[in-house]
Amino acid sequence: MSTMSVRLPESLHEKARELAKREGVSINQLVTTALAEKLSALLTEEYLEERARRGSRKKFEQALSKVEDRDPDPGDEL
Repeated sequence: MSTMSVRLPESLHEKARELAKREGVSINQLVTTALAEKLSALLTEEYLEERARRGSRKKFEQALSKVEDRDPDPGDEL
């Protein structure tokens, strides 16, 4: 585990303090969780962009052509 010193605007610090208290966790835990969630979102976006770059419209259409052509289930109509 490492230590990190962060400067926050007082208003943001106060909101974090209030939310941490309401959630019954420390400010440290709140910030750690928030950072982990943000990193996860950003890394997922990068992963999906990389997968999209490797994609092939031709291969997609080939796979889609194997799907049976039928009416949608009730409730799934456009």
